[in-house]
Amino acid sequence: MNAVTNPAKLHDCRDAFVATLERLGAENPRIVAVCNDSVGSSKLGGFKAKFPERLVNVGIAEQNMVGVGAGLANGGLLPFVCGASCFLTGRSLEQIKADIAYSNANVKLVGISAGMAYGELGPTHHSTEDFAWTRVIPNLAVIAPCDSVETAAAVEWAAAHEGPVFLRLSRVGVPDLLPAGHRFELGRANVLRDGDAVTLIANGTLTHRMLKAADLLAAEGIEARVLNMATVRPLDVAAIVAAAEETGAILTAEEHSVYGGLGSAIAEVVVDRAPVPMKILGVPGIFVPTGSAEFLLDEFGMSPAGVAEAAKALIARKRRG
Repeated sequence: MNAVTNPAKLHDCRDAFVATLERLGAENPRIVAVCNDSVGSSKLGGFKAKFPERLVNVGIAEQNMVGVGAGLANGGLLPFVCGASCFLTGRSLEQIKADIAYSNANVKLVGISAGMAYGELGPTHHSTEDFAWTRVIPNLAVIAPCDSVETAAAVEWAAAHEGPVFLRLSRVGVPDLLPAGHRFELGRANVLRDGDAVTLIANGTLTHRMLKAADLLAAEGIEARVLNMATVRPLDVAAIVAAAEETGAILTAEEHSVYGGLGSAIAEVVVDRAPVPMKILGVPGIFVPTGSAEFLLDEFGMSPAGVAEAAKALIARKRRG
């Protein structure tokens, strides 16, 4: 599969989320939205205008918000529980574990402005631990779409899926990479570019940077495979093993700590099923300082040029090994 890119046009994935939610809401009266004083940042204004009795704003009370979502699901409704990912996951992790996942409640958690999207608001608002917190919880699907097309497809899938979902969305603009009409499949990675020298794996805001890095590598005669790994739980184990066996090296990048996130999840598969040289790019286990998401990603070595250099170092390791 070749990526479809128009790098000049960037999309806020929240727009695709709310457009899909409003359309589904018109078709299904069971769909409700729950938020934590975040109608604006979750872009739920249109949903509220169309379905005023189907939006519950609990105020700044994330634990209550998740509990309300569980109660609504138990009453037969289909709640999308929306809030800043740093607060949705950090403040209400126990409720996510016990009320949602343990109870297998049909609740869709939507972490808005994930990663470093709140850049200028600093360490309290960065959400660089949410993969680590959520991916270890049984029953909970964890998804980070790479563009607006995949966001819309993932929302449709989540609404049809019976069970808990955590959907991780950024507010940072990204180009569309997947073709119109793309169908989301849980646990299925997308090969956006094929190659045999190294595999680059990412999701969310990092996927398009991996494609740009692959272009830089191709200019030097190095063909890199690029995988969009939108599902963090469950992982596409077959795609990871194939990448390890066919390219001999794996480089991951994520808008998250290098501990416990996408790279760690992939490393668990690699070490058990197909050991090869591997490198994880991300936040190096620190509290992320203030700065725009784009600036911070570059500072942490995840510019396209930085990814390309890391890939070349990894290929050198592979050759020495």
